[in-house]
Amino acid sequence: MSTQVHASIDEATVRQISDELDEPEWLLETRLEALEALDDTAFPDVIQTPGRKWTNLEGLDYESLVDPLDAAEEKDQVGPDDVEVLPFAEAVEEHGDLLEERFGSVVDPQTNYLTALSTALFTTGTVIYVPEGVDAEDVTIRTTMNSRSLFNYTLVVAEESSSVTILERQETGDEVEGNRYYSGIVEVAAAENSYIQFGNLQDLDETTYTYTLKEATIDTYGTVDWIDCNVGSHLTKSSVESHLDGDSSESKIVGAFYGHNDQHFDIDARVWHNAEHTTADLVTRGVIDDEARSVYEGVQNVGREAWDTNSYQRENTLMLSDESEADASPKLIINNHDTEASHSATVGQVSAEDMFYMTSRGVPERLAKNMLVEGFYVPVLEEIEVEELREDFEGRIRDRLQARE
Repeated sequence: MSTQVHASIDEATVRQISDELDEPEWLLETRLEALEALDDTAFPDVIQTPGRKWTNLEGLDYESLVDPLDAAEEKDQVGPDDVEVLPFAEAVEEHGDLLEERFGSVVDPQTNYLTALSTALFTTGTVIYVPEGVDAEDVTIRTTMNSRSLFNYTLVVAEESSSVTILERQETGDEVEGNRYYSGIVEVAAAENSYIQFGNLQDLDETTYTYTLKEATIDTYGTVDWIDCNVGSHLTKSSVESHLDGDSSESKIVGAFYGHNDQHFDIDARVWHNAEHTTADLVTRGVIDDEARSVYEGVQNVGREAWDTNSYQRENTLMLSDESEADASPKLIINNHDTEASHSATVGQVSAEDMFYMTSRGVPERLAKNMLVEGFYVPVLEEIEVEELREDFEGRIRDRLQARE
């Protein structure tokens, strides 16, 4: 259990982190610039409806939640021999030029207050480098959080005509007194004709406030598919974003969440069509129970030069209790008429017709509802290439359904 006095969010803390990690001057300067930007940088956008702001990020006491000098974790970083999977500090030492070129090239450190905070204070991370022409599977990063706060940074660089599947997972280990804060930044650079599937399962305990931003730039004929699964934490703000910057590039953003008790999920999925012949498919499915709340925003932005665009978006939320709340806001911004696009969102309960069909064939009511909820996730599960991620997410859903009264 942590009992140390908290470090402050100040220059001395940032310099101590950088010094202990033996970082080069350019990275220290990047951290200090991010720290300085905190005073003038806004919090991430959240959905507001008349009289209500769904997610209150400004109201958190970051000075109390954040303690980077006391960060503790267990981390497994494994991958095949032909892919480099390195702790961030080791990557800085071995691939300094690559890091200086790529760090912050996809995720602007000053995107918002929470990205700036994470850039200034991160103490752990992973760099995945996939050389040209390499086909790799089963890169796995498992992080167990053992401290009050943890700032994690993941950088993926896939060179031309390479491919890789990645699973990243976060869970909680040692107990601490009070609430926790977890921040995870992921930036992905996919070169021409490369393919990346990045899957994530966030399963932190329900005392944790979580902010994550995953963002990719995708070159010509490149593909980045995201699988973003959230079951843990008390409050989650998760954003997944793809920039289709090369002709004929593609991206899928597949999301899934299950909230119970008083959990709160604020989920964003955004894609920018910046080149010709690009394709995007955004699919999110969520279930909320008890007094849990969810809010979703999806954005498809088609640029003026994005001729022959295909872009689709569906979001569906299933409510299992009368006390749960959900809202969704899919948006379509089109600046080029040569576009085929659609978007939709639904919030509802388990179909009475489906329940009648199941129970009339002798399936007990509780079992029938559980089977329908598990079936609700099938379009998401079918997209997951990493078996461990699929099985872990299915297992967490099944556990929660069986625990319902």
